[in-house]
Amino acid sequence: MLGTWINVVAILAGGALGCLLGGKLPERLRQTVMAGVGLFTLAYSLQMFMKTHNALIVVGSIVLGAVLGEWWGIENGLEKLGSFLELRFTGVESTAGSRFLKGFLSTSLIVCIGPVAILGAIQDGLTGNVELLAVKSVLDFFIALTFASTFGVGVLFSALPILVYQGGITLLAGQVQAFITDVMMDELTATGGVILMGVAISGMLEIKRIRSGNFLPALFLAPVIVWIVARLGLG
Repeated sequence: MLGTWINVVAILAGGALGCLLGGKLPERLRQTVMAGVGLFTLAYSLQMFMKTHNALIVVGSIVLGAVLGEWWGIENGLEKLGSFLELRFTGVESTAGSRFLKGFLSTSLIVCIGPVAILGAIQDGLTGNVELLAVKSVLDFFIALTFASTFGVGVLFSALPILVYQGGITLLAGQVQAFITDVMMDELTATGGVILMGVAISGMLEIKRIRSGNFLPALFLAPVIVWIVARLGLG
């Protein structure tokens, strides 16, 4: 799990530096930088979506994932975790629009979603090669720095989901690699792109409130749907 620990340290370091710089940066600059990161995330999410070979698989994954996510209350669970952390470490009870909660949710979703997190975790678990996660860690450092300069200390706690999610994949790398095919990974990537688009629109550009966390089951449904389609000979 060396790669995941490097990633965790990078997020904590970037977040801490962002918190230190946040009060020294003009509000207009922070807003403009955040908009820039949001636009980049939106463009990157579109690039991820273009990996799909069958858009219907992505739609099916998103819709079914949303149903499961709403049923399980994933976004509410993440918000409760963020509220608990804010109350525990700052003594302030958060609201739905608090900077702490926005920083925690947005950063957690961005650093966890994407093929690099999965592929890097698998590579680390099977071969001990942390090169891919090291590159991801550099990117996450700057994401955490930018977000923390705007949203504050909540960004640092996004290291917790990374440790659980990415570390868990590393520990189960053998089983994951045996199941995931190239086509499955492409559809998972495309589905992740749609979710990231929601994060950009809601958490960074603040165009519309979207409960992006409730789409997370779609990441696990996409490979399953690909397998079902292949078994039925519909691909």
